[in-house]
Amino acid sequence: MESTSSESSRLIESAHALDVALSREAAGKLLRLLNELSRWNKAHNLTAITQREEMITHHLLDSLSIHSALHGETVADVGTGAGFPGLPLAVVNPQRRFTLIDSNNKKVRFVAHAARTLGLSNVAAVHARAEAPWPGKPFDTVVARAFAALPELLAKVTPLCGPDTHVLAMKGRRPDDELAAVPAAWRVIEVRPLTVPHLNEARHVVILRPA
Repeated sequence: MESTSSESSRLIESAHALDVALSREAAGKLLRLLNELSRWNKAHNLTAITQREEMITHHLLDSLSIHSALHGETVADVGTGAGFPGLPLAVVNPQRRFTLIDSNNKKVRFVAHAARTLGLSNVAAVHARAEAPWPGKPFDTVVARAFAALPELLAKVTPLCGPDTHVLAMKGRRPDDELAAVPAAWRVIEVRPLTVPHLNEARHVVILRPA
């Protein structure tokens, strides 16, 4: 399905509710991303969400909801899947560099294709496990959506982190049991409730850093 002007306008309006200033060009890129995802999904089964409106809320707006929590210039998205939240965040943060990591090769190939198609020179797609040794510098921000419980997530992303790294764990309901189990090597900075337009489900982001 090709995007329409009214669809673009609705996306810009919804992003504004998240305090994300979305240009008409950026909105067009995000909708083209969904076009590509729908096209690839027919052959490669990249996402279970296939209805257009649901893709906008669950993939685009849900991803953009953590925009204001990003820290620094380099961002890793672990377990990115088909590129969420990393690709939408890269569209609206051209000044930041994004590394999207997943162990599923076909999903990484889609991410690389989408980045090329959208002209996102600030995106690198990496086929690797999150817990694998990382040869580069630590990231300023590490994001993870629906990846693992907090103790397991923190253990796996440790190779990507330095003393000033912020970890953003995207969750549904406030994960009080997981928060109680956060290891002493980590400090919870904030548990922020998120209100995603047109998404009638609980959303939170847990922001952590090394203690």
